[in-house]
Amino acid sequence: MNTVAVLLYVAVAVSSALLINGVAASRRGPGGSLHYRVEAAFLNGGPARVVDSALASLHADGRVAVGGPGIVQVVRPVGHDPVERAVLHELATAPSGALHVVRLAAMRHPAVQEIGDRLAARGLIVPRGAGRTWRRWSAAQAAGCLLLVLGSVVATIAEYAGSTFDEPSVPFVVKVLPALIPALVIATVCGAVAGRRLTGAGRRALATYRRSHAHLTEPGDLVALHGLRALPDPVLRDQLTAAARMYGRRSSGGGAHQDELATTTVIVWCASADTGGSSCGGGCGGGGGGSSACSGGSSCGSGGGGSSCGGGGGGGSSCGGGGGGGD
Repeated sequence: MNTVAVLLYVAVAVSSALLINGVAASRRGPGGSLHYRVEAAFLNGGPARVVDSALASLHADGRVAVGGPGIVQVVRPVGHDPVERAVLHELATAPSGALHVVRLAAMRHPAVQEIGDRLAARGLIVPRGAGRTWRRWSAAQAAGCLLLVLGSVVATIAEYAGSTFDEPSVPFVVKVLPALIPALVIATVCGAVAGRRLTGAGRRALATYRRSHAHLTEPGDLVALHGLRALPDPVLRDQLTAAARMYGRRSSGGGAHQDELATTTVIVWCASADTGGSSCGGGCGGGGGGSSACSGGSSCGSGGGGSSCGGGGGGGSSCGGGGGGGD
């Protein structure tokens, strides 16, 4: 039994060390500060927050009008940044102008998707598939530790059942618990950390941006930093909230509070191949270049070739088929 205990100590120590190192490496990056409002919006709530912020800005100065029941109309087709131009583009191609349709289509646009790619390249956010291996490793280690605890109890009972009690001995379960309990805690903590999309560098960058831009009162800035609850226009706030809830029902089968949607809508970011995203579960197609990678069962479509978020064109990654569950 002593040999078995030693081998168990070695196994859980190696597994825990590899797990900690792997999780840390998957979340490591150069870091840095946030340069634009859209980046802060993406870190706060994913593509949904980015599009909501752009819609708030477009509505604030009268470039678009939103009326009931959730219909968007372009008044002046002028976009001040690539995301606003993406929203206007989707409005121009939307057959009905329905707010929830335009909102979801804009979330999939390359100009919005590539914000996540840039943030991931700087180590501020983790691509969807990057932590999958370590989440599975954590789950396997935690399950293994629980099974070994039960097995050690059974082994201890069997050991004492065949013992003559001539010599006092330390129960086997007491020998191995100092290894199994810490390994179980490490697996639980690492699994939780690996499941977080925002890295430590991302949280610090976002906190710094919030402090330095706390004085801004433009509706787009308020939505980017604080969500729809901070939108001063109650009519637009209600319309956007209704559109967000409609997408929440569509993706998860039930309604969702706006504060909860920040965690669910980020799943429509499809990390491109060079940021470590997973490959498409559905069919990818489109006219041009620019490889993209969608996770889950969504399909991808890329428009033209080789655009960046700083430009207005197609390319990049574009997710079709809204959301889904976790990895």
